[in-house]
Amino acid sequence: MNDNLKLLIDEAEKAGCKVELKPLLKDYTTFRIGGEAAALFELDSVQKCQRLIPFAAKNNIPYFVLGRGSNILADDRKTDLAIFRINGSAPEMIGENTIRCFAGVPLVKLCGFALDNELGGLEFAYGIPGSVGGAVYMNAGAYGGEMKDVLASVTALDKSGNIREYFADELKMSYRHSRFMDSGEVILSAGFRLQNADKDSIKARMSELMEKRRSKQPLEFPSAGSTFKRPEGAYAAQLIEECGLKGFTVGNAQVSEKHSGFVINRGGASFDDVMSVIAEVKRTVAEKTGYKLDCEPIIISEREEYRK
Repeated sequence: MNDNLKLLIDEAEKAGCKVELKPLLKDYTTFRIGGEAAALFELDSVQKCQRLIPFAAKNNIPYFVLGRGSNILADDRKTDLAIFRINGSAPEMIGENTIRCFAGVPLVKLCGFALDNELGGLEFAYGIPGSVGGAVYMNAGAYGGEMKDVLASVTALDKSGNIREYFADELKMSYRHSRFMDSGEVILSAGFRLQNADKDSIKARMSELMEKRRSKQPLEFPSAGSTFKRPEGAYAAQLIEECGLKGFTVGNAQVSEKHSGFVINRGGASFDDVMSVIAEVKRTVAEKTGYKLDCEPIIISEREEYRK
């Protein structure tokens, strides 16, 4: 362990943070893939984020900010990264129709809170397995809705420890993109402006969409959700299926036979297995259709070929 990491651990313990040495990232990602990191720090408040993340940046400690690990593909090889895992707390009402939520809150918990308060607009997000921060970061969406449709504001932290609030028109949100992908700021919390709605109607819509997920998506296998972004003018899953790649397998990684937009871990799949499947899908689709597919999950790897 290097001296700077020891300093970060000391600082975390002073702040009352739980620290895990040499965690396996497979235990913290929905793909159930990933090797050993240097340390994992549990952050459950804005104050802890503001204290530790800038400390790591100032001391040149490589780090990665993790939520629920649902849009992550981590290398099996050992990494020197310090992992900051942002945990949840209870959402709260801050106005008649506005909910404020810490970034670490599971998205399903936010949806449930909106339901309890008879507020509609988040039904599309029910069943998405990530955290609020991760959903905002990538402008998560499904079934015709996106986070940008309901966001009122986002509070973020920069590497110097400054906190700034951004309003909806400053978030630069587009398909699977937000300003935070470019700025390097860490999302701390978000405000959601919703509409009054009948509780039974909200619940019925949530149940309907959850049933669609269960019937069409391979939820019984570990994955990172949709593996490829939708190319302009087409659908990734349709292109992959038309190219005869449904069920294509390398090792224990496979293009799902249930939904070809998902690469799944059939049990014990390695990072290299998944990357080999992804590479073959990209190559074949480009060769046969002319469409270029981009990965949706964030890849954590110190190998040069996977660094973005």
